[in-house]
Amino acid sequence: MVEDDAEISLALRTGLEKAGFLVDIVRDGGRALNVALTRPVDVIVLDLMLPTLDGLSICRRVRSAQVQTPILMLTAKGSVEDRVMGLESGADDYLAKPFEFAELLARVRALVRRDKINKSSRIEIADLVVDTATRVVTRGGREIDLTRREYQLLEALVSRQGQVLSRDTIHLSVWNDEFSTSNTIDVHVRRLRQKIDDDYEQKLIHTIFRVGYVLRSEAPKLDGDDCTED
Repeated sequence: MVEDDAEISLALRTGLEKAGFLVDIVRDGGRALNVALTRPVDVIVLDLMLPTLDGLSICRRVRSAQVQTPILMLTAKGSVEDRVMGLESGADDYLAKPFEFAELLARVRALVRRDKINKSSRIEIADLVVDTATRVVTRGGREIDLTRREYQLLEALVSRQGQVLSRDTIHLSVWNDEFSTSNTIDVHVRRLRQKIDDDYEQKLIHTIFRVGYVLRSEAPKLDGDDCTED
């Protein structure tokens, strides 16, 4: 929930949590962009008028980063031109204030349903197959036994295949608010790599020096200070 009005955001959070959603409130546009790019969420409810960065800019930058999280724009600007601009910036839906909470809830639920339908539970990279519905992982037809944390780490990587994830991003995606250190993340990546890559000629998990990790079928190209550590 990206909304700088404390009264509105708290009221909406109360209603959505009663409906079974877990809601995080962000009141600053810059921080909202960072969260949208680094944390997996089901829906973003996005106000337009925000401190530091407006909602339209957030939406455009999220989409340019290939993040497909459903976005519902919630704003006092309700003209046809405003709605068109919001949808063309990458929003999936647009709701003008004032509104009835029942309509907001119905629209959020519709976006969640649509997203689940669009998402395939089977992700394939080379001969690696991850079934996110059953959490079964195979490579070359052989099932790979992973711990809960190893699976969460792999899912974070495969869901953003080709995108370099920093250690901070991995912490937010896998450990969330639990304590972890850079060394903890490195150890888990090393253990995951042993299970996913060690027995195969084609390596999928790559380290980008001083940046983070990426999962892709080809080794990243070297560029400046970036290099792989396989």
